[in-house]
Amino acid sequence: MIEVIDLWKVFKVYHNPADRLKEIIFRRKYSKEYIALKGINFTVKEGETLGIIGENGAGKSTILKILTGILYPTKGIVKVHGRITGLLELGTGFNPELTGIKNIYMNGMLIGMSKEEIDKKLQSIIDFSELGDFIEEPIKTYSSGMLMRLAFSIAIHAEPKAFVVDEALAVGDAYFQQKCIQKIQEFKESGGSIVFVSHDMNAVKLLCNKAILLNKGTAIEEGDPKNVISTYNFLIAKKSKGEEIKILTSNQKSLSYGNMKIKINKIEFFNEAGIDSRIFIAGEKTKIRIYLEATEDVEKVVVGILIRDRFGQDIFGTNSYHLQKPISLKKEQKIIYEYSFNLNIGIGEYTLTIAAHKDETHINETYHWCDNILKFKVAGFNDYKFTGLSKLNVKLDIVH
Repeated sequence: MIEVIDLWKVFKVYHNPADRLKEIIFRRKYSKEYIALKGINFTVKEGETLGIIGENGAGKSTILKILTGILYPTKGIVKVHGRITGLLELGTGFNPELTGIKNIYMNGMLIGMSKEEIDKKLQSIIDFSELGDFIEEPIKTYSSGMLMRLAFSIAIHAEPKAFVVDEALAVGDAYFQQKCIQKIQEFKESGGSIVFVSHDMNAVKLLCNKAILLNKGTAIEEGDPKNVISTYNFLIAKKSKGEEIKILTSNQKSLSYGNMKIKINKIEFFNEAGIDSRIFIAGEKTKIRIYLEATEDVEKVVVGILIRDRFGQDIFGTNSYHLQKPISLKKEQKIIYEYSFNLNIGIGEYTLTIAAHKDETHINETYHWCDNILKFKVAGFNDYKFTGLSKLNVKLDIVH
């Protein structure tokens, strides 16, 4: 199992090497700080795989280096129960002048294996890597794919309790990638904990139970890989259009982003008794009240709601455009939207997402998107019992 609690990593950046020495001698600051990780929290239980996604420079590889002991955290707690191995940058822990066999011994010992243990597993490591006669050659003659084969084979044969994988798998051929993924699946099924960093979203969906999206060292969303990947794709699409997206997180489960021309200040969800609640009865009359404020003049304002089930599937959504009530707002003007409806959905756990945007959808311009802003439960029935997600208005006639 892997536990990470309030993890921070701060690097000192110097303009030239002499500044490092001057800082020590004169005890003055000659550097600026770069915060690579800010308050990261996650747990990977036995048999679980956590995917970490984000743009280059988001802090993904820094997390893996801290987990494997290459870097020390500036602040926070990292607990790894048992031996941890994995694949980081290609070539980590190898000597290019030595042969493949000698590097097996050297790298194996670096990750905690004994010489006797390596002796027993040597042939199995060589066979899995499929390097053949190249195992006797200096690894400086290896291609990146051959280097990845050797590194993965050593790491997985160390029989770790936890395994971390960076982008190294991306350089292998399709056949060996499939072989590695199959081995990772077997490791997971045997109770191993895995942290997987990749830009291959299909691999993240395939391998991971949950995922974290990093943005500039901050975890902005965590949960089901499909939902996290959807948010990542949305942010990339906005960036490709040249839009600046401000990201605000209220907690590790909720994501808020947009250009903030319109701000969503408060959400209330009322039951039939008029109480702001998070537990409801199937079919009861409910109201969602949304408090908004304009930070500048906005010609078109569309506000929508979206309900998802615990698997992240969209159950119901609509907005003021479809209800033919788009409006405009002046700077500093405040307004309340109130949606009223019968909560005709089945027993279960759900999330509510609220969004304010310009047009029919949020694609062109998003003012403020509050993803999974609150959780609620449907815990009973107000008339007849039913199964499934939707409660239909049913009338039954029996004719003899």
